[in-house]
Amino acid sequence: MSLTQVWGSLLIFILCPLLGGLPLIDWLVRAIAGKQLAELGSGNVSVSAAFYHGGRWLGLLAVLSEALKGISVVLLARHFFPDDPAWELIALISLVMGRYWFSRGAGTTNAMWGYAAHDWIAAGLVLLIGGVSFTILRQRKQGRLGILILLPIVLFLRHPQDDQRILMAMALSGLLAWIYTKIPDDLDLDSTQANEESQTLFRFFRGDRALLTLDRQLDAQKVGHKAATLSQLKRWDYKVPPGWVLPPGDDAIPLVEHLHPSPRNPLVVRSSAIGEDSDTASAAGQYATYLDIFCRPALEEAIKKCRDSYNRPNAVQYRRDRGVADAAMAVLVQIQVRGIFSGVAFSRDPIARQGDDVLIEVLPGDATQVVSGQVTPQEYRIPIRDAASAEEKNGGVGDWGSEGVENSTSPSSQSPERAIAPTTQNSKLKAQNFSITPPPNLLQSVAKLARELEHRYLGVPQDVEWSFDGETLWVLQTRPITTLQPIWTRKIAAEVIPGVIPPLTWSINRPLTCGVWGDLFSLVLGKRAKGLDFLQTATLYHGRAYFNASLLGNIFRRMGLPAESLEFLTRGAKFSKPSFTSTLQNVPGLLRLLRRELLLPEEFERDNRQQFVPLLARLSRDSVLASEASQTHSPEDLLARIDAILNCLNRATYYSILAPLSLALRQAMLGVGDGELDSSPLPEVASLRSLQELAAATHHLISDRDREVVRPTESSNASPQLFAWLAEHTDGQPILEQFEQFLLRYGYLSEVATDIAVPTWRENPHPVRELLAQYFFNPPPAGTSPASQSWKASIVQQRLRLKGRVTEVYSRLLAELRWSVLALETQWLEEDWLSQPGDIFFLELPEIRQLVAGIEEERDRIAQVIADRKAQLDQYRQIQTVPALFYGIDPPAPSFIAVTATVPAKAGVCLSGIGASPGNIEGQIAIVHNLQAIPEIDLDTILVVPYTDSGWAPLLARAAGLIAEVGGRLSHGAIVAREYGIPAVMDVRNATQLLKDGQRVRLDGERGTVELL
Repeated sequence: MSLTQVWGSLLIFILCPLLGGLPLIDWLVRAIAGKQLAELGSGNVSVSAAFYHGGRWLGLLAVLSEALKGISVVLLARHFFPDDPAWELIALISLVMGRYWFSRGAGTTNAMWGYAAHDWIAAGLVLLIGGVSFTILRQRKQGRLGILILLPIVLFLRHPQDDQRILMAMALSGLLAWIYTKIPDDLDLDSTQANEESQTLFRFFRGDRALLTLDRQLDAQKVGHKAATLSQLKRWDYKVPPGWVLPPGDDAIPLVEHLHPSPRNPLVVRSSAIGEDSDTASAAGQYATYLDIFCRPALEEAIKKCRDSYNRPNAVQYRRDRGVADAAMAVLVQIQVRGIFSGVAFSRDPIARQGDDVLIEVLPGDATQVVSGQVTPQEYRIPIRDAASAEEKNGGVGDWGSEGVENSTSPSSQSPERAIAPTTQNSKLKAQNFSITPPPNLLQSVAKLARELEHRYLGVPQDVEWSFDGETLWVLQTRPITTLQPIWTRKIAAEVIPGVIPPLTWSINRPLTCGVWGDLFSLVLGKRAKGLDFLQTATLYHGRAYFNASLLGNIFRRMGLPAESLEFLTRGAKFSKPSFTSTLQNVPGLLRLLRRELLLPEEFERDNRQQFVPLLARLSRDSVLASEASQTHSPEDLLARIDAILNCLNRATYYSILAPLSLALRQAMLGVGDGELDSSPLPEVASLRSLQELAAATHHLISDRDREVVRPTESSNASPQLFAWLAEHTDGQPILEQFEQFLLRYGYLSEVATDIAVPTWRENPHPVRELLAQYFFNPPPAGTSPASQSWKASIVQQRLRLKGRVTEVYSRLLAELRWSVLALETQWLEEDWLSQPGDIFFLELPEIRQLVAGIEEERDRIAQVIADRKAQLDQYRQIQTVPALFYGIDPPAPSFIAVTATVPAKAGVCLSGIGASPGNIEGQIAIVHNLQAIPEIDLDTILVVPYTDSGWAPLLARAAGLIAEVGGRLSHGAIVAREYGIPAVMDVRNATQLLKDGQRVRLDGERGTVELL
């Protein structure tokens, strides 16, 4: 560095800061006008001069003086350092620092003009790009930040090899950004230091643009869910009061000047914070709302206070408690509705968390009285029937209607008057607060509105704020009821694992099923599966299994399936066609799943040969009798046996899920009807045919005279006489031996194949013996198989055979698992750890592991744990009807079951379900809750059952028709019904309660209807 450059650097570091802080314009204004600019506006003398009323020429002079400062220091540095342009930026940095130190100014004008003198091409590009961006976005703070980012970027593009210049440009931008955080924004009209003389300047940069209204499509990430939701409702043609939205950081004055509030036309100012009214956080009551805005100053003040409420301590704490990130506050200004009646409506009961009732709270006047909590509103409970197909062909909302007397599941709906009656006992006292009572048709309209909005938002329960002005029902707000999420559905789960489930069964089945589904979903989603907890796929409520419809709906949507995924899982709504974009996005995952589907037979053969067959062979050798095994197997050996079975079950569960899925997809894609398939490979059908053949052989053996001798007076007790005759006669011994072979072959089946607490046929052959006897006296129609199959049917038939083999392996593994548990229980009964047979099924698998490990604390509390769980399951078994859906993390208390008690259906009512086997028939209802109490069944009997499993197959084949509360076209009952040409309707909710023994019905197995005659 030369001596000249040394002097130059000293001038830059000393003279430039002094020049930056020199208040030339302030001195000039004081001398001419007697005003001190530092006392005007925010204290920035240059900007105050520019805004000074009556001295606009001073503004021009101020800009020129500041521009000359920037240009002069650049030229100064260029004189001393002609070959090192980085010093020009160093001079600008010194000037800006002096500007901030002495005058508390940002030095933006100095920097921009100096930057132009440094490189006018780069300055022009920054101005062009920044100007275009700002014109589009009109966000002052974002625009200013964008300019600072562009300064070094454009210089880098112009001079990519000049590292020092780029570094100094970055330092200049960083310095300006830091200064902006330390001084007031001169253009911020919400600043308390802003005055009238400085509020008429730079209207463009102040955000004077096209105002955002609720008529536009708004982004919730920019203006909050409340404003975005209301704009969506307006596009759906719902009645929403006109409104305007002020995004975070925008100036309020253009909006204030655009509006004309008055006592005749008041406005309301409401918050619309980013994250407010979302699926996870409502933020109800955390932010400010201001009513009765009659003038512009009050409007401006209300907007400021509403924005300030975002940082109130309670609001900050609320966000922290719920893990909501700090964002920003948009403000919503609307025409205030002068309501005659107003209130809130909950599309689902937030207390009972189940049922079909809409809860409405209403008061005369504005809705804020209801949500304020200062006045007791009148509460109404109105049952609303969901339409069978809420989505009409034209894409509109379905025909929603109030429940009738017969179809209602709420005690409050026994008459039209009672359906809209207040739900509280002291309603007469509360009614004294009313001058008038809301008309019934208004309440019906509000209830219909709430349920429609729930449907619009994909089945998520809604909290709707409304107001009625005498002519129009206005929607003021709708948001998800966060306490009613997730949504749990009995649909599908009731078929997978029906009935009341003991703890041991649940502790085994839940991780197996959830884990395999999680693997399949992760296979398709890939990285998009991050953050999903697949173990939350299922839960227990009143001892019954429920699936997490919210989680599954989220997964389905991530997989590219339509938005109706949630309503499909909860209410059977039809899917629309997925978009091409979502399908394309999921092609890699779908191809991975397709590859698994194609390799399914090959993989099963490998695992069957290497894992399933060897393990089952070894287990069958060991399990001759439980009593013998208990003497030769230690608890540790039995636990190791259980672990080996569970290891195999994990893989078998994979096949038990994917094989039926593959069958259903192939059948649907190839258009193969159920009648084109041979169901004999399925265990439920094969066992039924075997039992039927054995009954036919017995029928030929016994003469007509002896047949009348052994015929009982009650067919339900037919087996003792028949088996006694077989045991007494030599000719009957082969039949008994064949029956034993039948038990050896199919003895792994049970009433509920997935519940290891239920005895298998091998352990308790009485139901099968009884059914064999009934087959003997009343032979069912013979099963039929298609004579020939098309090439399409042959492809599907391969998957049907695979499904049958998978079902057998899975069921046999569960039977061996049950045997191992019983062997362990036998030892603990002898040691008095357990008091009664079956107690072990009231323990969970981790507790069994701890007992085997010899943890004394577990042994001390085991008796009380079992007693408590027994009592609890006994209570659950007394509940005959459980809701198809319930909402929220915590299950509703059992006391609310009474609210949704089912009223028996009357003649003329038509129930609907899933048509699973075609045919029309009339007959008498016979309700069968379990296989322990089988009524007399003939060809006029239509069975009504809570569920069907493989163990029910022989019983179902003898009936004239079938009605099941749960299940679909691929359920065990549907398969057996199609095998014998019996009409069947599945998924008829609460059928065992709505129908009564002896009632005559007309069954349509194709349309899926049950008409009471």
